[in-house]
Amino acid sequence: MLEFSLPNMSCGHCANAVTQTCKQVDPSAKVQVDLGGRIVKIETSADRQGFAQALMEAGYPPAA
Repeated sequence: MLEFSLPNMSCGHCANAVTQTCKQVDPSAKVQVDLGGRIVKIETSADRQGFAQALMEAGYPPAA
């Protein structure tokens, strides 16, 4: 399972955008968003870097 801290994710719209972005990388991924903690967890076999890049391009760069 992959986990990313997303400081720019602050509302329901953001959470939906993050979920959709993850589904574009891996349509079969299971995505869990913790809006309060600003964390997304992704159950996938896809590459971490692919998700990180997609999230960055969508405006939600993962924290280091």
